[in-house]
Amino acid sequence: MKWPAALLLRCAAAGSLLAPLPAEADESRCLAQAMYYEARDQGWGGMLAVGVVIQNRVRDARYPDTVCGVVQQGRYWRGNPVKHKCQFSYFCDGKPERPDEQEPWAEAQGLAKTLLTTRVEVRGLETATHYHATSVTPHWSRTLTFRQIIGRHIFYTEDR
Repeated sequence: MKWPAALLLRCAAAGSLLAPLPAEADESRCLAQAMYYEARDQGWGGMLAVGVVIQNRVRDARYPDTVCGVVQQGRYWRGNPVKHKCQFSYFCDGKPERPDEQEPWAEAQGLAKTLLTTRVEVRGLETATHYHATSVTPHWSRTLTFRQIIGRHIFYTEDR
């Protein structure tokens, strides 16, 4: 996999200056599913950008401190996610999570493993915690700071 210099800022393996987040099998599955369902049609660069935003949220005290907690954050009723009321739209769209495109699913799984064992930063997304599809303009986007467009997503930083 070739990493374009314009996209990748730095990677640091475990034990270096940038320590990786703790990883478990469920975390890898949650991260791979989020990248796959949110950006599988945008190649590895789009999936990586989504994964970096999830990791940024895990490190941010304003969000849950696990990948699955971040990905599954939203409104619940009687223990079930309320349709279209989640932080990551695929999680509560009413459709089952069954990846059927093998190549992007394998790529998402590989990226998840990398993100959970290596600290990856993407230039422009170092503190990005939000994104949305370029085809929509959600009301909340006006309150955030634009960072960049990758694939068909617009990324933002939330000022503290």
